[in-house]
Amino acid sequence: MTVHFVIMGVCGCGKTTAARSLQNKLNQCPYAEGDDFHTQANRDKMGAGIPLTDEDRYPWLGNLRDWMTQRAEEGAAYSVVTCSALKRQYRDILRQAQGQVAFIHLAPPQAVNLERMLARKGHYMKAGMLDSQLAILEELAADEYGVKISNPGSPEAVEADMLAWLQAEKLL
Repeated sequence: MTVHFVIMGVCGCGKTTAARSLQNKLNQCPYAEGDDFHTQANRDKMGAGIPLTDEDRYPWLGNLRDWMTQRAEEGAAYSVVTCSALKRQYRDILRQAQGQVAFIHLAPPQAVNLERMLARKGHYMKAGMLDSQLAILEELAADEYGVKISNPGSPEAVEADMLAWLQAEKLL
């Protein structure tokens, strides 16, 4: 059965860095950058500082779910996806993918997120969007399979925490 690792959290939390690290540890398994699945209209909206609505997000989440299912149908042992997955209802859509879905919620302090966002050049997500994402963030519930990693340290430290959880869960 395919295990899909969804690296989740608000903008600037390190999703892409963590996902690329995990993909490398999993022998270059299939990887999807969630941002690539947004419509241009969604990108334009976020770039203008306008938060997305649930209706804006549903097609995007469905596309990610379908991508994960395709990897399972191809027989991939693992896949890695980055997706903010801020609300349970969004994660419910992703959990519909064929295979097992495990969420890795990266949650460094807000000041660290903001600092990272301010350092980014040319990204459509502006630093002002952080507050709107934090306002709608719903923590993983007890019945949602995953882990919250609150390590504000280096990418290597976050990777070590992530891998320790994967090994403890016997997912590696």
